[in-house]
Amino acid sequence: MKHSALMRALVSSGALTLSLGGAAHAAPCRPANPCAPRPASSRMNNPCAAKNPCAAKNPCAAAMADRVDTGLVLRPKHYRPYRGDIAALTAYGEKLFRDTSLSSNGMSCHTCHQGNGAFQNTFAQPYPHQVQMAHDRSAVKTVHLDEMVQFCMVVPMAAKPLAWDSKELAALTAYTASLQKGFRASGNPCAAKPH
Repeated sequence: MKHSALMRALVSSGALTLSLGGAAHAAPCRPANPCAPRPASSRMNNPCAAKNPCAAKNPCAAAMADRVDTGLVLRPKHYRPYRGDIAALTAYGEKLFRDTSLSSNGMSCHTCHQGNGAFQNTFAQPYPHQVQMAHDRSAVKTVHLDEMVQFCMVVPMAAKPLAWDSKELAALTAYTASLQKGFRASGNPCAAKPH
């Protein structure tokens, strides 16, 4: 690809912006969007990723060959979740939803899901159900909501899963369930808006 064609492609994709003098500048990074469409060929090798300052902040930039060990993210045998007052857990979960210290890369649940962003239309369905990330990364057909929280901890947030009997897992699950109650599926799963 010639230099001018590459420049046009980067400008049209939003990776570069042009000033009035014609100088190219890297576009400011937008919040990571795990729901952004990606061509199948780019999942494994994206030659432009190194030139895109936003690529490192996009959890979808990780090679899809990196499979998630289901032992980390699926409920263990004899699973006994933390039990507590649901209102208190939901309030605690709302704080944790914005807590970047839970990740190893500065992300939080809110990074991807602010304003109900990045929830697929299936989020409106009762759990367990299929979630594309779990299917893509582990060939898991259906997940429970607490398992999906664990997937998010391991994949976009690049952290260890939470302890299965922890108050933190119960709180994030309770808060996410409260978001699900107000969620309405739309024609575009990436543009879902709160009800």
